Amino acid sequence: MTTSAEQGFSFKVLTINTHKGFAAFNRRFILPELREAVRTVDPDIVFLQEVLGTHEKHSRRFENWPVVPQYEFLADTLWADFAYGRNAVYPDGDHGNALLSRFPIASYHNLDLSVQGTEKRGMLHCILQVPGRDMPLHMMCVHLGLRERHRRAQMLLISKHIATLPEGAPLVLAGDFNDWRQQANALLGREAGLEEVFTKAYGRPAKTFPARFPVLRLDRIYVRNARISRPTSLANQPWSHLSDHAPLAVEISL
Repeated sequence: MTTSAEQGFSFKVLTINTHKGFAAFNRRFILPELREAVRTVDPDIVFLQEVLGTHEKHSRRFENWPVVPQYEFLADTLWADFAYGRNAVYPDGDHGNALLSRFPIASYHNLDLSVQGTEKRGMLHCILQVPGRDMPLHMMCVHLGLRERHRRAQMLLISKHIATLPEGAPLVLAGDFNDWRQQANALLGREAGLEEVFTKAYGRPAKTFPARFPVLRLDRIYVRNARISRPTSLANQPWSHLSDHAPLAVEISL
């Protein structure tokens, strides 16, 4: 992380669908291993999708189940601030999106992106205040629906929300877009002025699903009013055994 006035300011972000702390096909609870893997990347900001807040049955079934919510367990002592946007609620618990940050989270809220008659979806919007800098960072963590019509409606809601922000505000939108038909880049570019980091660097979004043999380009990192370098897809071991989605990481400079 760089903070000098001469060099500007840069930070690393990582996004991962945690699959509720289980390996592919729900065969093993691997959240402790996932936490260690995230630490090796050393990101300043972590975007999490499908992270559990609570789950009564799992907490009784697994001996190593954390006594705190999964996002707090992952944050541990390395990410001082964290926020959680609960989306899905069911008898045993709840899950949603979360953000871990080394910078103070000044405020956050969860934007409801649910389409009537479908499962609950949301976008967690966190405003980060970086010490020594006047302009805050806007970090948005999202998990979109499985149907294209629903995703389009959700992305239009996201774009409408982004339009309310200051024009020059640095912004990162990351998460699981389920965009297997690759429609998001054009829509979010046109409606919200967003650039996808892998497309900008390599011409196409990264392959992220399934993690062991990635074929579909489902996960994304979009930026506005920011520069990017070294976008990386973490599709090798141990990541391919820790989720059904490969994580994405990138360095962002302002």
